Amino acid sequence: MLSVDRTMPFSSVTWIYLTLTLLDCCLDAASAQLAYSISEEANPGTFVGNIAKDLNFKVHELESRLFKIVAGSRKAYFEVNTKTGALHVTERIDREELCGKAAKCAVNMEAVINEPLTLYRIEINILDINDNFPYFNEKSQSIDIAESTLPGIRFPLLQAYDADIGKNGISAYKLSSNEHFSLAVSKDGESISTELVLQKALDREKEPLIELILTALDDGSPPKSGISQILINVLDNNDNTPVFSKPLYKARLFENAPIGTTVLTLNASDADEGANKEITYTLSTKEQDDVLQMFHLDPNTGTLTVKGNVDFEKHHAFEIRAQASDKGQPPMSTHCKVLVEVVDVNDNSPEITVTSLLNTVKEDAKVGTVVALVSVLDKDGGENGEVRCVIEGVAPFKLETTYKNYYSFVVDGTLDRESVSAYNVTITATDGGIPPLSTTNIITVHVSDVNDNAPRFLSPHVNIYVKENGAVGAVLQTVSAFDNDMNENGQVSYSVSDKVDNAFPLYSMININSETGDIIGLQSFNYEEIKTFQFKVQATDSGVPPLSSNVTVNVFILDENDNNPSILAPYSEHGSVNSENIPYSAEAGYFVAKIRAVDADSGYNALLSYHLSEPKGNNLFRIGTSSGEIRTKRRMSDNDLKSHPLVVLVCDHGEPSLSATVSIDVVVVERTADIQTQFRHVPIKEDSFSVLNLYLLIAIVSVSVIFLLSLISLIAVKCHRTDGSFSRYSAPMITTHPDGSWSYSKSTQQYDVCFSSDTLKSDVVVFPTPFPPVDAELISINGSDTFTRTQTLPSKDKVRM
Repeated sequence: MLSVDRTMPFSSVTWIYLTLTLLDCCLDAASAQLAYSISEEANPGTFVGNIAKDLNFKVHELESRLFKIVAGSRKAYFEVNTKTGALHVTERIDREELCGKAAKCAVNMEAVINEPLTLYRIEINILDINDNFPYFNEKSQSIDIAESTLPGIRFPLLQAYDADIGKNGISAYKLSSNEHFSLAVSKDGESISTELVLQKALDREKEPLIELILTALDDGSPPKSGISQILINVLDNNDNTPVFSKPLYKARLFENAPIGTTVLTLNASDADEGANKEITYTLSTKEQDDVLQMFHLDPNTGTLTVKGNVDFEKHHAFEIRAQASDKGQPPMSTHCKVLVEVVDVNDNSPEITVTSLLNTVKEDAKVGTVVALVSVLDKDGGENGEVRCVIEGVAPFKLETTYKNYYSFVVDGTLDRESVSAYNVTITATDGGIPPLSTTNIITVHVSDVNDNAPRFLSPHVNIYVKENGAVGAVLQTVSAFDNDMNENGQVSYSVSDKVDNAFPLYSMININSETGDIIGLQSFNYEEIKTFQFKVQATDSGVPPLSSNVTVNVFILDENDNNPSILAPYSEHGSVNSENIPYSAEAGYFVAKIRAVDADSGYNALLSYHLSEPKGNNLFRIGTSSGEIRTKRRMSDNDLKSHPLVVLVCDHGEPSLSATVSIDVVVVERTADIQTQFRHVPIKEDSFSVLNLYLLIAIVSVSVIFLLSLISLIAVKCHRTDGSFSRYSAPMITTHPDGSWSYSKSTQQYDVCFSSDTLKSDVVVFPTPFPPVDAELISINGSDTFTRTQTLPSKDKVRM
C-alpha cells in the first residue's frame, strides 16, 4: 500500500499525525492498494498523487487501456488526468460535512483498467485542519447563588462546541481571574465538562453581581478560541439546594419512537419547607438545540418524553443536562446528567449502485470476465447494516466480493447468444435486521454474437430428378442452409465441391448461385449418355474464421421417349428390299420370319410391340405382338397371290409413342428345294450356334461381374451405414428363375433377361426404370404367339422373355 501526504506542513505535530496515518494505512493494507492523504478545504486542482507512477504504469497506457475512476461517494471529489497520470482535487472538501465527528474520514474509489481488466482500490484520507472556532450557543449565562452558599459548591457551566476533531477540537477552558470562583474541568473520553467552584463565601451587600469570562481553546495551529460571559447573581439565603436521587441517569430509546414516549423520570428532593421545598424541573442543555427539539421535560413531574423524530443515523446518543430548582427566595438549584442511548432499528433498506464496465459481453467470454461493479450501502448500524448481496434465479453470472460491500459482477458460466441473447439479472441486497429489509436491482446484459455455428442443411443429402432434354439454364433445385449466428456470421454462400468421380466434368453440367443456392443446369441432359451423377454443395458463412458444412446432391436423369425403335439385322428399315420364301404346302402356323428391334430408351419407353400395317384385310399372315414372329394363319389356296408384300410396324409404349417400319416380300414357291437355298431362317447352322454361344458367354461373364460388384457394394454399404449418401440405396441383387432365366435388380432399377428353350436366337430386352419405382404389370413372352402378364414388386421394370 502506498500512502502519500501532499499538503501537511512538516512540523513536529504533523510528523506525528502523518506517522499515525501511515500506521493506520498499514493496518488496512489488506483492503486497499493505494492510499493518499489530503487536507480538507484544498483548492480544486490540488495535486494528490501520481496514479501511473504509484501503480507502475506508463502514462500512455492510461488512455490506451481505458483507465477510469469509479467513485464510491455521491460526489466526484477527485479526477485523474490520463495524459499525466496525476490525481487532483476537483471539488472543495469539507471534512465536517463529509464525516462529521468521525475519527477517520476517507473517500474510497475504484480504479479500473482494461486489457486485462484489473481493479485497484484507492483510499484518500481527508485530514482535518483547524478551520472552525469553538463557540457557545449562549453568549452569556446567568447563575443565581445564595450568599449563604458554602465554599466548595459546584455550579455546571455551558459547554462550548467545535466542529473540528482531535487536536483541532476543544482541548481546554480558561476562566477570567477573580477571588470567589475557580474552574473545575473534567474529561470523559472526547467530552469535556466544566463547573464553577465557589472558593470564597459571597456577600450580596458587597458585590451583588459578579461578571466572569469563560474561554474555550482548541489545540490547532494556530489555536482558536471562543468566549461566554458568566453573570453571578448573589441572592439572599435559601439554605438547602434540591438534590437528585443520582447524579447520572441512563436510558435506552429505540429510534422512531412515537412522540410522547416516556424516556425516564427524574427525581429530586429538597430538605427545606414550604415554597423552598417545591421543585421545578428544566432542561439546561441550551448548547444543543437538537436535544430541545427531540425531548420535553415536564416541569412538575420530571418526566422526560419524546418530542421529535429520533433517528439513529443522525444521533447515536444524547447527553442531556437537567436542572432542579426550588421556589425559595432566592431559588436554589442543582443539576444532573442524562445519557440517552438511541437503539437502532432496521428502518433503512440497502441501496444498490451498479457501474457497468462492458456494454455487451461476447458469447465466448471466459468465466471470470468482469461485467460491472456493484456497491451496496445501508445507513443502519450493527447487524441492521450488514448486507448480503445475491443473484436471484439461475443465470451464468455471479458476484465476487472485492472489499466489504463492493462486488464484481462476473461471468460464471457458458454464454450462448443463439439460446439467450440478453439476460435481465436481478440482484437482491438484504440486510441482517429483524425483520430484514431488501432492495432489488436489475442488470441487463446483452450477449454479442461470435461465429460458433456452422451452416446446417436440413438433410445430409438431396435427391434431384431431372427430365432429359430439359432447357439449358433451368433451375434444377434450390438447396438451403440455415446458420443460427447473426449478421456476417449468419450470411451463407454456396459453392460446388467436385470431389466425386463422375463420368463427365461437373463444371460443364451444373452451376450454383452462391447467394440463393439455386442449382442451375448448364446443358440438356441425355438419359442414354448419363443416368445419374453426384456432387457436394458446400455452405460457408462469412464469419472469421468461416465455418462450413456439406450436403451430398444426387442427380437422377429421368428418361423421355426421344428414341425411335431400331430394326436389327438381317432386316433393314422401310425403303430397303427384304424378302422371304415359303412353300405352297406350308401349314397353318408356319414360321415365316422374326422381326427384331431395340429402343435406346428405358422402361415403357423401350417396351416394343409389333403389328402388320399392310396389306389391309390380309388374313394369310399374322405377327406376334411381343415376339415379332411372322407366321401363317392358314394353308395356302389357289386363289392366294404368289407374292405378299408385308409392312411391319414396330411401336414403343412411350408418350407420345414412336415407331419404325420394315417391308418384307413373302414369296410362295412350289418346291421345297428353292426354299432351302433362299430361306434365311433355316435350322441351326454351325455358325449360328457359334454366334449364340458367344452371346451366351458374354452374358454369363457380365452377370458374374455384376454379381461380384453387387456383393462388394452390399458389404460396403453394411460397413459404412453411417454415410448418409448411401443410406437410401439398397444393394443390387441377382435372382435366378426356375426356367433358367436370371434377373438383376436394384431398388430403383431391375433387369431380367430370359432365354427360352424353343427359340434359337432369343432377344435380350432391358428396361431401366427411373426413380421412384412403382408397381406395374409386365409382359412375359414364352417365344410363341401367346403371352401372359405377371405382377412384380417393387419395380415395374422387370421383363421376362
